[in-house]
This record gives sequence, structure tokens and C-alpha cells, in this order.
Amino acid sequence: MHSPIIRKIHPQNPQPDIIYRAAEIIKSGGVVAFPTRCLYGMGVDAFNPVAVNKVFEIKRRPAENPILVLIENKGQLDRLVRDVPASALQIMDYFWPGRVTIVFEAIASLPDNLTAGTAKIGVRMPGHAVALELVKAAGGPITGTSANLSGNPGCHSVGELVPAVARRMDFILDAGTLAGGPGSTVIDLTAKRPRVLREGEVTARDIMKILNRT
Repeated sequence: MHSPIIRKIHPQNPQPDIIYRAAEIIKSGGVVAFPTRCLYGMGVDAFNPVAVNKVFEIKRRPAENPILVLIENKGQLDRLVRDVPASALQIMDYFWPGRVTIVFEAIASLPDNLTAGTAKIGVRMPGHAVALELVKAAGGPITGTSANLSGNPGCHSVGELVPAVARRMDFILDAGTLAGGPGSTVIDLTAKRPRVLREGEVTARDIMKILNRT
């Protein structure tokens, strides 16, 4: 098994040449570990089913667990979702970037393994500068799942990556130790009533307050 390339990257002002190299690896089907606001994530081209399958293999993730994706801006939603309800616009306008992952109805052309057959897709615009620049440079949505073994704690630093995960990475963007915390809140907007699947930094009450505004 090859050793991954590790590059130090500035957390607020990421070096464009390093971002470009990482993005090229993603576009060619490779796997990149990168910082998000709380934990290190595992990024591949969300539209490449072979690359998405690598994520499941590396994480030893059950095939029935879908993988969320990161986008550069709201304009990329039409490549992923069937409909953007008014409630989603309210949440995005108030809480993005970061903090809230929204579950939409997925378009039929998305890789089956990405959605795990649920016909749904979780989407977030990242709040960390490195993650956002990586999505921009990759030219399309990338996976945003945590860089860990499924069921194990996430990693706040590159040094915490378990060897079984680290050695399967093609490129690692090391932005130092991350803030940690509860991560993003996940809300499903595919039914008539919004449903919070996971409460993170933003409480369900905070979201419902925004949605109940007239």
C-alpha cells in the first residue's frame, strides 16, 4: 500500500497550488483527506461511483448508509436534487456556510452507492476555507463524510487518522488541529414536515424558529 502525500495548508488562506493538486487527485478518482470546521473529512468526486465505493471500503461503512456531499454554492444544487423547497432556502440563507446539512430528494442520475438507495442526498456548503476552496477547485460536489472507520470517533488532527484510513488516502491536507464540537445538524426536508435527524451545533429549536417566521 502506498504512503499518502501530506501537505501542510493554511487553514484560513489555503495555498492555491496545494488546493489545485488535491483537486486534480479528486477529479482523477483519488481520495483526499481535508479539514472541515470540526473534523477531518474524506473527499472524492461525488459523481464517480468507483471513487464513492472507495469511501465505503476505506471506512468499512455499511452499504445502506448514504454519504453527504459538499457544494460550492446553492447554484450546484440543481446537479444533485429534484427540488429546493422554500424551507431549504430559509435554512441556507440563515445557517450556511457550514452548521446545517440538508437532506433533499436526489435526482435519479446520482450514483446508487452515494444515496445508498434512499433516493435522498444530504448537502452542505462547508464553513472551513480549505474545504470550500477544495470543492471550488474540484469543479463539482465532493463527499464530506468523516475520515474515520465507521462507528469510531472522528479525527481532529491528521495525527489521529488511524493507519487503516491514512494509508488509503492519496493526498492529505494538514491544517493542524481542528476546533472539534458537535458537527453539523442534519435536517430532512423531503417530507411535509421538516425532521431533524441529528442535532449538532444548531439546535432543532433554532431551525424551527427560522422556518416558522412569516
